[in-house]
Amino acid sequence: MKKQHVLVLDIVSLCPEHLQDAELLPNIRQLLDEGHHIKVNPVFPAVTGTVQATYITGKPPAEHGIICNGHPDRDYKEITMWNQTMVPVQGEKIWETLKKADPEAKTAIFFWQFSKLSSADYVVTPAPIHLESRMIQWYASKPNGLYSQLREQLGDFDLRTFWGPLASLKSSDWILKAAIDVLENYRPRLSLVYLPNLDYNAQRFGPDSVQAKQSLKEIDGLIGYLVEELKRRRLYEDTRIVLLSEYAFKPVRSPIYINRFLRKLGFQAVDRVEEMEFINMENSRAFALADHQLAHVYITNSDDIPEVKRALQELPGIAEVWGEDEKKQHRIDHERSGELIAIAEPDSWFVYYWWLEDERAPEFAHTVDIHRKPGYDPVELFVDPKTYRIPLQPELIRGSHGLPARGENDRISMIVSGRDMELPQELDATEIHDLLLRLCLS
Repeated sequence: MKKQHVLVLDIVSLCPEHLQDAELLPNIRQLLDEGHHIKVNPVFPAVTGTVQATYITGKPPAEHGIICNGHPDRDYKEITMWNQTMVPVQGEKIWETLKKADPEAKTAIFFWQFSKLSSADYVVTPAPIHLESRMIQWYASKPNGLYSQLREQLGDFDLRTFWGPLASLKSSDWILKAAIDVLENYRPRLSLVYLPNLDYNAQRFGPDSVQAKQSLKEIDGLIGYLVEELKRRRLYEDTRIVLLSEYAFKPVRSPIYINRFLRKLGFQAVDRVEEMEFINMENSRAFALADHQLAHVYITNSDDIPEVKRALQELPGIAEVWGEDEKKQHRIDHERSGELIAIAEPDSWFVYYWWLEDERAPEFAHTVDIHRKPGYDPVELFVDPKTYRIPLQPELIRGSHGLPARGENDRISMIVSGRDMELPQELDATEIHDLLLRLCLS
């Protein structure tokens, strides 16, 4: 029976081991019992930007160009994190291919990375307005005014619940309800919905923590709500639900201060301004874009590559340092990739800090400022109760991800509702694109 709608819920770190406990996830297990479970081999690096770009293009990072959650600009000597626009993603997107096959088919995107400037039909994504003294929470939407319509029904979306010390189930709850409303009112063929709740406590407390299990229960509750709401609105029979994951977490204990290490070796230049130290990209010979359990290392002079590689191989916490051959092997040999890529040990992760003394840290280090920091900072999930600032304590982090998939424990889950189709039991991340298209068109 043809389904009119494919509702894809990206719940980031759902893994096969989670599905073994029926009491933990009764609603998800109900979908599984009436559908298909597909084990997915993640793309490298297993981080949100790269994984989502792979799902929407069907290509590895060597082709779509999203080499992690950061975007280096070699010409301007700048690194930006969490780029919100579709511009850097190279290749045809799934909604463009879908539209060619069926001009009437529409796509909705909710809070996925790279949503701005998308050619999709319906979009809602964060677009805060930064003023001199404060930030206005606002959201880009397409068509213009869509967020305002959802706001009337659901209230304001609180960006503080999406990321930062107050990040919680509230963000996923609002996003899912918005997706249901758009499904009912606009009937998109494909909806891509990002539900980040499993990310927070797995990083704060570790993937095996009581708090992480509670996050699983919370997401399962949302899935139960979704099914009941689709039935109430008479959408369930025409909707295929897809639960899609991005990566598997590793318990971590040891932060790796890769940029401090490079600085001590004389490879980095900093400017001291008002007693704060800012990295000088133009005059630095090597800088590491730290992102979870990998780091792209950008080296200005190729003659320095062997020396930097030898030094990094001796840094505790680093398992491997890749050059050109390894980058090609892992399909990440894109011009945006670093000259070297450092891979952490399973219990370690990379910190972006370059200052040697905490009192020299730039002001933004103490704030939730995802775009200005030239590296990922999960410590933004914590706050110092005395100062109300982000503490400079990377040792607080207990979970991370991003490593190349090398075994059964690195696989992630995809659940497809319904038994009316024959589906494979295992796929590579690059094959998800074609499967989603098949679900939309069959």
